[in-house]
Amino acid sequence: MSRAVTNLQIDSARLWGSIHETAQFGATAKGGVRRLTLSAEDKQVRDWFRKACEEAGLEVYTDALGSQFGLRKGRDMSKLPVGIGSHLDTQPTGGKYDGILGTLGALEVIRTLNDAGIETDAPICVVNWTNEEGSRFAPAMMASAAYVGDFTTDDILSRKDAEGTTVGQALDSIGYRGDKPVGFQKLGCFVELHIEQGPILEAEGKTIGVVDSGQGVLWYDGKISGFESHAGSTPMPLRRDALATLSEIVLAMEAIAKKHGPNAVGTIGEAVIANPSRNVIPGEIAFTMDCRSADGAIMDALDRDLRAAIAEIAARRKVEVKIDLVWRKPPTHFDPKLISAVESAAKTLGYTSRRITSGAGHDACNLNTVMPAAMVFVPCKDGISHNELEDATQGDCAAGTNVLMHTVLAIAGVAS
Repeated sequence: MSRAVTNLQIDSARLWGSIHETAQFGATAKGGVRRLTLSAEDKQVRDWFRKACEEAGLEVYTDALGSQFGLRKGRDMSKLPVGIGSHLDTQPTGGKYDGILGTLGALEVIRTLNDAGIETDAPICVVNWTNEEGSRFAPAMMASAAYVGDFTTDDILSRKDAEGTTVGQALDSIGYRGDKPVGFQKLGCFVELHIEQGPILEAEGKTIGVVDSGQGVLWYDGKISGFESHAGSTPMPLRRDALATLSEIVLAMEAIAKKHGPNAVGTIGEAVIANPSRNVIPGEIAFTMDCRSADGAIMDALDRDLRAAIAEIAARRKVEVKIDLVWRKPPTHFDPKLISAVESAAKTLGYTSRRITSGAGHDACNLNTVMPAAMVFVPCKDGISHNELEDATQGDCAAGTNVLMHTVLAIAGVAS
């Protein structure tokens, strides 16, 4: 590789400008972004992204689940493209960087290669995956999961949000049900840039996280059926209180996760009382559970212990509790060669780095089941993510994108 290529750097100001320009789509008063998947705001950022990709000379396609693919041709089109990208949807109270950095960083890689007149041997494909967050539709990372065959397209299209709108209806409402079948764009590998969403890199003063693994995920939907009765006239021993039951389940989950720690976490992030009233004992509650570990055996233990604890609580409180496992994602172990490529790029560019496990799920984790994949992390302030206060520095975003670019160049090769 020539010295000019070895020293190549992305345009930090241009990347920073793109991040803040797209942050206007769904901007919140607290400086964050609310851009739920397949919403009007999502359409705005998708339109922006499609135009930017076309202006960068990419051939842009959209598949049946709305994922966007921008292909940059290589010298040897018989080779499968190197996939890069992430997502553009956010949490209800999300930030400017979660997913967005990876997608816009991938676009910046293409722009920089164009500016430098560099042709790669293999093609490169920039991807915006639909519904990575899973905040509107479950499961999270559903488009990449369908891409690797974990779900059928029809299954995903039929999934409903809390208002009863299906994925298919939402896609049609914003005009992003594409004409390409899911999986049409084959990829040879995938590298995803992302903020860490945790505190380790910042605490240790490291610029780059070389992600070698990712936690497995268990998602449950739960329903508690007790009995609604008068808050004033029902004696405490005779109550079948759904909310009191849920309170015990929350504390049981916390205790079980701590017991299997430090490599386990558990969260109940949603709970909805049916027909709530100030003077009525809650009789029915729907709730969700999220459990994670990088160890498959610990995941099994979490599931076993939670079910046992819930059964005991339900029997003692004389209520019915149903829990359905709606998603199980095994722990991820990324491709050793791609991990080494990321590590080498960071070292060559002079950035401090460390190996790290991803606490969050990512599209790269799904893709890793059918192709080599890897991830690049950069620090975020105080480890905060899924929050409007989410923040990262311009320098760290540029550093991560530079590592992404040089990893891609090492994999795709520079045409002579």
